[in-house]
Amino acid sequence: MTRSIYLTSIFLLLIMKVNAQSAQDSLAIKQAALDYIESQHHVDPAQFERAAHPRMVKRTFWRHKTAEKEYLGETFKDAMVLLAGTYNQNGDKFPENPKKEVIILDIFDKTASVKLIADEWIDYMHIVKLNGKWKIVNVLWQFNDSSRH
Repeated sequence: MTRSIYLTSIFLLLIMKVNAQSAQDSLAIKQAALDYIESQHHVDPAQFERAAHPRMVKRTFWRHKTAEKEYLGETFKDAMVLLAGTYNQNGDKFPENPKKEVIILDIFDKTASVKLIADEWIDYMHIVKLNGKWKIVNVLWQFNDSSRH
C-alpha cells in the first residue's frame, strides 16, 4: 500500500512538472502584454508585431447611438499595427508615466490568460506559445467608463 502511494505521488509530480511553466515563460507572457501596450506609447508598430499572432483579433462592445443597441466590434492585427504607428504620434494620448499593470490570471502548458490594466481601459488577453514564442491571439477590452462605448 505504501509503495503504491509513493509511486502515485511520483507520477503526479512528474505530470505537474511537465505542465508547469518556467519563470522564463511568465516573463515572456508579461512581455507580450507590455509590447502590446507600449507599442502605442512609443509609436512602434514593430513592437506590436512582435507581440501579436498574425490571426489576432481584438473585440469590444459598442453602443449604436441611433438604434440604441449594443453590438460586438472587431479589430484585427493589421489595423492594430497601423494604430501602433499613428495613435500617439503627438505624444498626447497617455500620461507621462502611463499605467501598465500586467496580471497573469492563468497559465497552462502553452496557453495563458492575462489582464492588462491601462490608464483608461482594461484588456483581457489569451496568449499562446507557438514555436517557442508567446503570441497574443485574442483581446477583449473595455473602457473603465463603459458609457464611452
